[in-house]
Amino acid sequence: MDGDRFDVSGRVVIITGAGQGIGRDYALAFVAAGAKPVLAEINGDKLRDVASEIETGGGEAFAIETDVGSPDSVKAMVAATLEKYGQIDVLINNAAIFANIPRRKFYDIPYDEWNNVLHVNITGSYLCASAVVPAMRKAGQGRIINISSGTVPQGAPGFLHYVTSKAAVVGMTRVMARELGDDKINVNAVMPGYTETEIEHASMDDELRQFIHEKRILKRAETPEDLIGIVMFLASPASSFITGQSIACCGGEVML
Repeated sequence: MDGDRFDVSGRVVIITGAGQGIGRDYALAFVAAGAKPVLAEINGDKLRDVASEIETGGGEAFAIETDVGSPDSVKAMVAATLEKYGQIDVLINNAAIFANIPRRKFYDIPYDEWNNVLHVNITGSYLCASAVVPAMRKAGQGRIINISSGTVPQGAPGFLHYVTSKAAVVGMTRVMARELGDDKINVNAVMPGYTETEIEHASMDDELRQFIHEKRILKRAETPEDLIGIVMFLASPASSFITGQSIACCGGEVML
């Protein structure tokens, strides 16, 4: 097989939530692969830290402070990307609220917290996807990669708003894929397991961590490096005949 099928060099890749956690590692990986990542992040300090890290290493990064829940902010981010690069090849809808929400029964979730999680996690993905479609349609190709979660098929208790938002991402992915197929825009979702980054969930402890590891076929921690391969593949020409799929990447913790 032609190795160029897996080549993402030169591709303009918008990564939301790129200032920390898994999003940061996606950005670093795409830089290493020769792509042009656009870092979209609401936290300006963290955004600048990642951009500086990339530039110190000799890479190129375009950093834009972005609130994915704001239509105006998303439109401005897309416009700035097009002004700088003239194209958008890949969108990774990674921004989400999870680490700072407490674990509790669904009937104890405050209304405002419920709305905030769904607004960022699903509305934010909808807004970003909607904003990049015109440029992708004009180019005659594109990739939208939505980040869902392995908590969806498990029905993980204690996080109804998060699980609900990530289940909605699966449905959104399927509809988008059908509506954008004629435009040669592929839309897929990735479903990670609990991934250990510098951002640790408040409820995580050694006992819960060990329980998660034991549920997996591959009994170890999941790290951002475990997710880079599937995301890079979906961003590459090698995945040109894959769309509408939700792919679990969780060491066999769930099987779809």
